[in-house]
Amino acid sequence: MKKLTPRTPWIAAALGVLLSMIISTSAMSQTVDSIHFLIPGGAGGGWDGTARGTGEALTKSGLVGNASYENMSGGGGGKAIGFLIENAESNHGTMMVNSTPIVIRSLTGVFPHNFRDLTLIAGTIGDYAAIVVGKDSPLNSMADLLAVYNADPSGTAIGGGSVQGGMDHLVAAMVFEAAGVDSTGVKYIAYDAGGKAMAALLSGEIVALSTGFSEAVALANAGEVKILGVTSNERVGAFDAAPTMMEQGIDTMFVNWRGFFGAPGLPADTLAAYQDVLAKMYDTPEWEDVRARNGWVNVHNSGADFQSFLENQEQVIGDLMRKLGFL
Repeated sequence: MKKLTPRTPWIAAALGVLLSMIISTSAMSQTVDSIHFLIPGGAGGGWDGTARGTGEALTKSGLVGNASYENMSGGGGGKAIGFLIENAESNHGTMMVNSTPIVIRSLTGVFPHNFRDLTLIAGTIGDYAAIVVGKDSPLNSMADLLAVYNADPSGTAIGGGSVQGGMDHLVAAMVFEAAGVDSTGVKYIAYDAGGKAMAALLSGEIVALSTGFSEAVALANAGEVKILGVTSNERVGAFDAAPTMMEQGIDTMFVNWRGFFGAPGLPADTLAAYQDVLAKMYDTPEWEDVRARNGWVNVHNSGADFQSFLENQEQVIGDLMRKLGFL
């Protein structure tokens, strides 16, 4: 049997302290055990990508133990909002992703609720918009698309993953209006979520698609679509081959925020925990991987700042929609 030396207890003690530090650090990093993400649209859309990308970063970084996801399409996002409100107490472990359409659709009366009926957690990212065409399309620029449209307005359908007067429709109208076209004459076809809209584009059902830039990047990288223009001030690193609207003479810049909401009456400690993990997420390499991969912009507004941001956007978007004839 090996004889203990005077140093052995010190080594054992040091190892014990080191082990306790490791356990303590691990416990501190996991702020929330689990989060259930409620997604108001189908698979493949911007909401879906945002929820799953956020969940990926939170779990891989160790800030959250595990994440689950539920897609609940319907009513332009209204079905999920109604569900969250009507089943508030049983959804205190849920974060619902949403974006600019929650403002637009309450303004237009698509659903009776607005962001004030929910618990505001935080805005997290911004996503530029893009106009894209299929890989085999003869169109290679916004000038090409505008030429085709001007030659046959009624036969040039533009699709999007939102309802008439929704985000994708509004972006298309903004772009065409800035290009000197009467936006009210643009033929827009609505699809339920970006995945179905992208399928319609690839099948030739529509000539072009108005969508989130992040949704277009994956298919563009795979060579399935061509991005004709992005609503950013300068080219985006995630796919810098895509030209901006600005450089093509179309004075349009727009970024669509995305963020998270909780059920009404969400307990204060749960709200604080959710806001805490989202704030910490920005400093993790796991989040940077997700953000860069999708071409998102970090836009962090939490609590009262998020409410002020939404109220301001409600005013700005409302004014724009009235100008374009959507209200």
